[in-house]
Amino acid sequence: MKNRKIALYPGTFDPITNGHLDIIKRAAKLFDEVIVAVAESADKKPMFALHERVAMVSAAVQDLEKVRVIGFNNLTIDLAHEYRAEILIRGLRAVSDFEYELQLGYLNNSLDDTIETVYLMPTLQHAFISSSIVRNLLKFHGKTEHLLPKEVQKIIGKRS
Repeated sequence: MKNRKIALYPGTFDPITNGHLDIIKRAAKLFDEVIVAVAESADKKPMFALHERVAMVSAAVQDLEKVRVIGFNNLTIDLAHEYRAEILIRGLRAVSDFEYELQLGYLNNSLDDTIETVYLMPTLQHAFISSSIVRNLLKFHGKTEHLLPKEVQKIIGKRS
C-alpha cells in the first residue's frame, strides 16, 4: 500500500468563507486526505465558539469525501504529528498575506523540517473574502450570502 498524503489545513475559520472552501476543495484534489483543523484561538477573541466553528466547517464540507474536520488547541506541528500529516495547507489571497504566511511557514519548518507547507490561492472570484470582512458585515447585519457556503449561512441565520 502506498504512503497516503495527508494534508492539514489549520485556521480559525471564524467563520469559514467561500474562499476557505475553495482552498479545501483544491487541496482535496491534490492529497489523499485533508484535515481541516479549527483552532480554538481564544487570544483572537473569535465571534463564534469553537464548537460552532467546527459545526460550520463540518456542514460546509459534508459532501467532500476526503475531508474531515477537527477542533484543536495546541501547536500545529504537534497536531500534524498526531494525525501523521506531512503537508500544511495555507491560503494566500494577496501580497499582504504573504509576509505573515512566509514567517509561519519558516517557523513550522524550524520545528520540523519534514513537514512541508503548501500555499494555495483561492480563485479570483473569492480572493477578496476574509473572515474579518464577513464578521464586520454580520455585526451590522450586512449581506453575506455571496461570501459564505449556504450551509454556513443557514447556521448563522438560526443563531441571530
